[in-house]
This record gives sequence, C-alpha cells and structure tokens, in this order.
Amino acid sequence: MTDSRSLGKASRPVFGGCALVRRITATAALIGLSIGSSVAGQQATPAPPPPSVVLAPFFEEVALSDLFPDGKLWADAEPRRASAEILRDYSGNRPANDAALRAFVAANFKLAPPVTQQAQPTFGLPLRAHIRELWPLLTRSTPTTPSWSSLLPLPNPYVVPGGRFTEIYYWDSYFTMLGFGPEQAKLQRGMVDNFAHLITTYGHVPNGNRSYYLSRSQPPFFFKMVELTNPEHPAKAFAAYLRALKAEYRYWMNGADRLKPGQAAARVVRMANGALLNRYWDDRDAPRDEAYRVDVTAATASGRTASLVYRNLRAGAESGWDYSSRWFADGKSLGSVRTSDIVPPDLNSLMFGLEGAIADGCAELHDQACVTIFRGKARARASAMRRHLWNGTTGLYDDYLWTGQRLLGNVSAASLYPLFFRVASQAEADSTARVVERELLKPGGLVTTNITTGQQWDAPNGWAPLQWIAVGGLRNYGETQLAETIARRWLTTVAKVYADTGKLLEKYDVVTLRPGGGGEYPLQDGFGWTNGTTIGLMKLYPGVPGSISKPAITASGDSAARSTPWP
Repeated sequence: MTDSRSLGKASRPVFGGCALVRRITATAALIGLSIGSSVAGQQATPAPPPPSVVLAPFFEEVALSDLFPDGKLWADAEPRRASAEILRDYSGNRPANDAALRAFVAANFKLAPPVTQQAQPTFGLPLRAHIRELWPLLTRSTPTTPSWSSLLPLPNPYVVPGGRFTEIYYWDSYFTMLGFGPEQAKLQRGMVDNFAHLITTYGHVPNGNRSYYLSRSQPPFFFKMVELTNPEHPAKAFAAYLRALKAEYRYWMNGADRLKPGQAAARVVRMANGALLNRYWDDRDAPRDEAYRVDVTAATASGRTASLVYRNLRAGAESGWDYSSRWFADGKSLGSVRTSDIVPPDLNSLMFGLEGAIADGCAELHDQACVTIFRGKARARASAMRRHLWNGTTGLYDDYLWTGQRLLGNVSAASLYPLFFRVASQAEADSTARVVERELLKPGGLVTTNITTGQQWDAPNGWAPLQWIAVGGLRNYGETQLAETIARRWLTTVAKVYADTGKLLEKYDVVTLRPGGGGEYPLQDGFGWTNGTTIGLMKLYPGVPGSISKPAITASGDSAARSTPWP
C-alpha cells in the first residue's frame, strides 16, 4: 500500500555501535499470506493467522466482553482443541449470557498466569544478586509449541520481560542482554540466533513470538544484539550475521524503489526532495488481538475511519512507545493517533546504525561494492535527518509530520538517539544536552517527554532503555557529567523502589521516585530491560546505591510487594 499525501567514518563510539558515522485487513485472507520480504531469494514462511482470524467471530465476542480486563490474557489463551471444533460448538449453542460465555471459555481454553506468578525469587537479596537470581526465572524454552497456541516456537532458550509478557520481545531483548554476564554467554548467543531465525523464517523480527505480532516489528535493535556477541570486533559479528542483517534491512525498506517524492509505502517515506527516511507501520488495520477492546473503544470515540485508527495504533505499538503524545494529533487522545504520518528520529537513527553495521560486515568480507552502497545509504540518511528532523528552534532532533511537511516541536528522549548512534554533529549534541537537561532531567532520571497525558510513554514516567540511550549518547559527545547525573539518579530510583517493594519494574515515576503508571495495562514487574540496564549502568558507575539496596521486609517476613494471587 502506498500513501501519496502532501506533504565518513569516525572512531568507534563508546555506545553507538558501528564504525560508520553514521493493510492486510483482519479477514481470513490473511491465512497463507507471507509477511515480510524474501530472505536470500527464498520466500518467507507463510505467517500463521492470529487468534482474531482463526476464532472469528467468537474471538471478538469474548474480547469485547468483560471476561478479561487485560485483553492480552485472552489473546494468549491456549485452545484445548482445534479451533474448527470450538467454533462449531459455539455456533451450534451460543452462550446466552456472561456466565455461560465464561464457562465456555474455561472449558475450551487454558489461561497461563503471568511470569512472576509462576516463580518467585528469594526475598531480601541485594539488588545485583536479586537480578542474577531473576535470569533463570525469566528464561523460557519453547522449541515446540502447542498445536493451537498463538505462541511461535524458537530454537533456543530466551528471556522474557516478566509479568503479562510471557514471550520474547524484540527491542526489550537488547537492553535485557546488557545485564548478562559470562555465565549467560550461551543464552545471549542463543537469543541472537533466535532473532536471526525469525528473520529467516518470516522475513523480519516480529514484535514478539506470537502469531498476532507478525504484522509488525519493533525498533530494529538486532544489529546491536549482534554486536554484543563480539564487542571487541563487531565487524566480525556483523559479517557472521550479514544475511539476516540485510534481510531485515529489506523489510524496513520494502517498497522504497516504487515511491515518488511525497509518497510512503509500508515503513518507507520518500520526502519531497527525494530523500528516503522511515516511519513505523503495521501490515494490518484491525484491532490488535492483545488490546481488542481498547482499540475498538478508541476508534469508536474518535469519529474517524476505524481502520485508520487501528493501523496507527498498531504502528504506535511497533514504535515501542505505546502510547505517547508524540503520536497524537491533539497531543492527548488515543483516538487522534497518527503514528504513520510521522518520521521519527529514533527509528531513523537505528536505520543509520543498521546501514553502518551492514557496511562494516561487508568490509570484513572484502565486499567493497556492498561497503560503498551502504556507506552511501548511511551518509544520505544522516543528511536527510539533519535537513528534515533537526529543529533549530527547539535545539534538538524532532518528529517530522511528513503529511504536513513540518516539524512537530516534540521534546522527548527520542532526541538522544542521534547522539547514541553518532548521527548528530558536536554542535547539535551540545544543544541537545542543554535542552534535555532543562526539559527532561528529573530527580529520578530522564523523563520520557515533557508532557503529562496519562499515557505511559509520557511524563512523569522514565524507562530503562531511554536512560541507556541517553547516557551512551551523551558520553559519545563528551557530555560526561550530564550522563553520569542521569545514570545515578535513575539507579537511585530503581534502588529506592526495590527497597520499598522488592521488585524491579517496567517503568518508574522519575518525578516522585515511585512506581510508574498510565497506559493500557497495570504496572508489570520482572523486568527484563530494567534488570539489564541496571547492571549495565552499575558497571559504568560502580558504588551507586543500587549495589547495596535490599527490599523492606514486612512484619510477616514477606516483601512488602508480593504479587497479588493469581485469580
């Protein structure tokens, strides 16, 4: 689908990675169609359809009922028998009321508890020891999966985030791996191989290993995970995984060669001047299986074409920032979401890094033609980012509304990605640092945006991956004091909340140094990327409070924040 609407090298960075400066609708028609591009001349495996298609219309009735406050629990439910049999019984004797519907679901589906209900770590440990004990509790092995499950098999064990997230997640995994030690080397390599397997199988890395995630990806951090397998010689690692890296690049750039200026196709936008940049997208325009009622409610309230709202909600999920004022036309309402109209600096910084990684891998293999092509692509992207995404008024890299040909004036932690991947000039980095310090630095670390909306990717929340990107990006440009301030404040927040609750959480309120809030689902603990970045930052800044913090113990001897019992 095409939108047609108006509209050198550097020394190896400390954090940034590479040497280079760098509608498928919700119908049964989805069955048998391949998602993603071909890999090395071979067509990607047909994508298994999601539960909303396989179980239609029964899935929708349950999803829109009050049976599951969290829709993901329903999307993840494992059928006890073939869907055709379930649908036959449903059609022949439809449940007459909620109680009958609940009984039908219970008789035909298994519901899995959240990860942190399945096992509990020892309470009272220092934070670092607690994280070490969490790794095996968060590790899963699913080389085969039940016949009718939405879970996709993976050849090697992997770490899940925790809580409601019982499968692997794409961009989470890079930040999770930052906390691995030598004893997790095999696990880390296996996880990287899992992602390469997903690319080879489906043509891309999906959001997670669920059938309902196959229509989209997440921020493309695969090359950064590859780099972790050989940090001293990253080019060798890139060369070893070059086939998968190139295949992922084809996925993100699919359709670029057909675009005229001012057009977009899938994840690519050709700017008015002919430059190519990327946006977030989803190949489907139906409610998300895992948030079906949320999406239908938002679309109904919006007054807009429902499929347009669904597509943009899905694209927002691909961004990882689900959701943020960055994606809203009115700055506050889910129904105004317009993610696919926006060219973001974080995604394009990642694409710059991927282009550089491919060039470095090709150089290792002495493929000069490939080196020339991908270094040229990276230089062209950096130039396009500087021209279109640099906001001289706000003094940082900004989100660009390609359908309106204007910058949006968003102040967010996404502006630090061009520093992390060394796209920015020194002057741009200096300016970004000052704006970030003034607008986003809070007592507990870096806040996600300077706007409070009730969405989880807005103020007052801070997120572990954004702290890592900020610290690394600032260090790359000599802003060491601000980098250390962010790291220490964040680690203090993590340590304080751990001392209060005995948990590591998905997100934190960096204004009050308390657990975070907002969004579509309750706060989750576990938590993969918080664990990983905490260890990573402790290594950079030893002696911080987090290295010695222990959880408070209640009079009963239990941690003050044991998870509530599984219903």
